[in-house]
Amino acid sequence: MNPFERLARRIDAAQQRWGPAAFVFGVVKKFGDDNAGILVSNLAYSGFLCVFPLLLILVTVLDLVLSGDPSVRASLLNSALADFPVVGTELSHNIHGLQRSSVVGLVIGLAALAWGSTGLAQSGLFTMAQVWNLDGPDRPTFVARLWRSALFLVVLAVGLVLSTALATFGTFGRHNEVLGVLGEVLAVGVNATTYLLVFRVLTPRAIGTVALVPGAVVGGVGWTVLQAVGGYLIGHDLRNDSTTYGVFGVVLGLVAWVSLGSVLFVYAAEVNTVRARRLWPRGLVQPPLTEADHRSLASQATENRRRPDQRVSVEFDTPPMTQDEWLRDGGAVAAAPGEDG
Repeated sequence: MNPFERLARRIDAAQQRWGPAAFVFGVVKKFGDDNAGILVSNLAYSGFLCVFPLLLILVTVLDLVLSGDPSVRASLLNSALADFPVVGTELSHNIHGLQRSSVVGLVIGLAALAWGSTGLAQSGLFTMAQVWNLDGPDRPTFVARLWRSALFLVVLAVGLVLSTALATFGTFGRHNEVLGVLGEVLAVGVNATTYLLVFRVLTPRAIGTVALVPGAVVGGVGWTVLQAVGGYLIGHDLRNDSTTYGVFGVVLGLVAWVSLGSVLFVYAAEVNTVRARRLWPRGLVQPPLTEADHRSLASQATENRRRPDQRVSVEFDTPPMTQDEWLRDGGAVAAAPGEDG
């Protein structure tokens, strides 16, 4: 064993012994096992298609309801755009071009949102199925996917209303530290609740709601931090970028923002899976494979089952072993043919 391999194995042994590091690495490893980069790309594309119809509907409804009070209308719109701190200001300047006919805009926005949100819901359902390694017979049917897509649209609408109201409250927190802290705490609660509702809609019923809570908390905290960091960057470093790059800056910034949100969403979902199935510690250097490695690799194989009468079994030639055990045995892996994964 060369010095570099021995060092890598000792680092691996250390991360397997320390619970928090082992869990974090287990989540990262599961993310890679699921080819989650592709899942993130699908979610980001579908999410991007939802943003503009959603904003079009919001602007149109505000025009219809608050046409006589432009100051309140502007305040509510800016509060809603606080969910996009990187490009929200520029969006608020450009979206007014869609307002020439409120009724037509509302109809077009509703149709586009229904189409876009259905695509986003389908991407979300597929993502949850991959993250939980569901086989073909356990995945939702076409009718079930349509029903969940409708529920997902309701969750999106409720989340937008709550985040808009919270952003309006947060405006007062800029002048009062206590209100500012309270606003951030409420933001975490609202975002975590929204994550939990989205996970519940997109995740199969066989997975209990309690198992979805850890990822919802991670997602709620992560999204609140992203918004705070984005708002800070806009206020201190990126104030003139949208003016410099115009529509290109808006589009690129929005794509980047939606992509970050998609990455956070998938990682939060992986937290649920890793915790519920205890998929840690995972091996950094292989061989050997740990028990969690065996379970994860086996689930990747069994998810390819496509029919109820089909059977898929997994076997490993070697027993599970920690890196410490492997080092103590001098790198010898005992063969145990026929052991089930």
